[in-house]
Amino acid sequence: MLRQIIKDFVVRQFNVDPALFDNPDLKVTELGLDSLGVVEMLFEVEDMYGFQVHDPARYSGMTFEEMVADIEATIRAANNGQLPEPASLQGKA
Repeated sequence: MLRQIIKDFVVRQFNVDPALFDNPDLKVTELGLDSLGVVEMLFEVEDMYGFQVHDPARYSGMTFEEMVADIEATIRAANNGQLPEPASLQGKA
């Protein structure tokens, strides 16, 4: 779910071709996001999950999958190992 949330945001907000995400080796830098774009994407995820990433610049050398895994690990660390439902989806059926 987290991967899809991030992918959908990047596609919608930055007009990234969804087909790029079919490549498991896709680098974050290949998304065409500048550092402000990465921070904007992180703000979206942080708002949904109630956490904060320190040092978002570290994602520039990662693949998209590595970035998602790192964000998930950060969320789980802040939530006793759990990946909570995003705040924007809570209460929706």
